[in-house]
Amino acid sequence: MTRIYVDADACPVKAEVERVAVRHGLCVYIVSNGGIRPSAHPLVQTITVDQGADVADMWIAERAGANDIVVTGDIPLAAKVVAQGALVIKHNGEALTERNIGDALATRDLMQDLRAADPFRQGGAKPFSKADRSRFLDGLERMVRQAKR
Repeated sequence: MTRIYVDADACPVKAEVERVAVRHGLCVYIVSNGGIRPSAHPLVQTITVDQGADVADMWIAERAGANDIVVTGDIPLAAKVVAQGALVIKHNGEALTERNIGDALATRDLMQDLRAADPFRQGGAKPFSKADRSRFLDGLERMVRQAKR
């Protein structure tokens, strides 16, 4: 059965994930280092892992498998679970697949190198918008249907 794993630290779409999952009767694991308000819905489990770099990512990577869905913006985590057959969607609705994960990793590494070489080169992701939320809902709905086939 398909499960949804959410890399929940700084995730802006937890409520949307729960809404879609409940509609389809799917179990959801909201994984974080803490500070997440638990859901009252029985299909949604809040998992609090130990503090530390990538502990939540490792918890998800150890469990996500074929036809599971992982919601994350973490590209290395996405690469691990895509290799295990999971479906991955970013918060803005972009799907990460075997076809595009290599490009995403290369871009991430390039940007990390550029920031390290020039400490004044800062910036970050653009603000999360209503359009991003809408694309996420559409993308997650399509992914759930794909996983159920």
